[in-house]
Amino acid sequence: MLASYSLAYVLVPKFIYTKRYVSFTVLIILSAYIFSALSRVLIVHIAEPLVRVPPFTQESIAEIFLDVKFLMTHYFPSIYIAALIFVAVRFIVDISKVKQQNLLLEKAKVGAELKMLKTQLHPHFLFNTLNNIYMLSLENSPKTPESISKLSEILDYVLYRCNTKFVSVTNEISFLENYIGLEKLRYDDRLQVTFNTSLEKDIEIAPLILLPLVENAFKHGAGEDSGSPKIDISIRYQNTIFTFVVANSIANSTQERVKDSIGLNNITQQLDMIYPDGYVLNIDEKEDVFTVTLEIEI
Repeated sequence: MLASYSLAYVLVPKFIYTKRYVSFTVLIILSAYIFSALSRVLIVHIAEPLVRVPPFTQESIAEIFLDVKFLMTHYFPSIYIAALIFVAVRFIVDISKVKQQNLLLEKAKVGAELKMLKTQLHPHFLFNTLNNIYMLSLENSPKTPESISKLSEILDYVLYRCNTKFVSVTNEISFLENYIGLEKLRYDDRLQVTFNTSLEKDIEIAPLILLPLVENAFKHGAGEDSGSPKIDISIRYQNTIFTFVVANSIANSTQERVKDSIGLNNITQQLDMIYPDGYVLNIDEKEDVFTVTLEIEI
């Protein structure tokens, strides 16, 4: 027992983990000799007198310590095989604990990073929306009250109803419809928006991952196209695959800036953490149409 504890809690942690291999070798040989001699002493001078009938002869303690060959061949293997098994079991337990701690730390890290990304998203989204309402108010537009009402619904969702890791896709769709309705208030009939959904059943997805893609479409589509901008959005879930497609017309002058959008960078980082190896994000940029397709395996 002493050999097991000294090996597991003293020699290995202090010398193997710190790569002091020479000192470990010297000490393991010395401790093996000492523990083997002590074991022989306990058997000869304590255990044997309890079971043997006197008179009988015994080795002296000095003789026991000097008979190194006998100690190493008869006592060392039995003592240190048990000690090595004990160390192996402790090593496995320690590895399991370290892995569990690493998983908890990684989970906490991912949670913190996601929280940071969402705090980056919310101000960006709110700034755009409040700016829209401000422009309507300057024009004394009758659409201002309606826009404030939609903003209230959006804030209720963003602040209180999507603080979990996953939310219902139907709630996300309602949220996007409010956002689209709010954005459309800024434009006249020149903007055409279509929003189609086809779901086999209601599923859960990560909250707010679709919003940056829609924001991007309005910003680089309707926002910078002075002609007749179009935005087509579709959501589909079939055979475990969730597909979100948003396509917007773009002016030639904006093509170089679309792929570097803050929203697109943000969404990629979130997807990497929430759906590692479980999603595909494709960006198709043509002469006058910019299309983003997101596929997630649910």
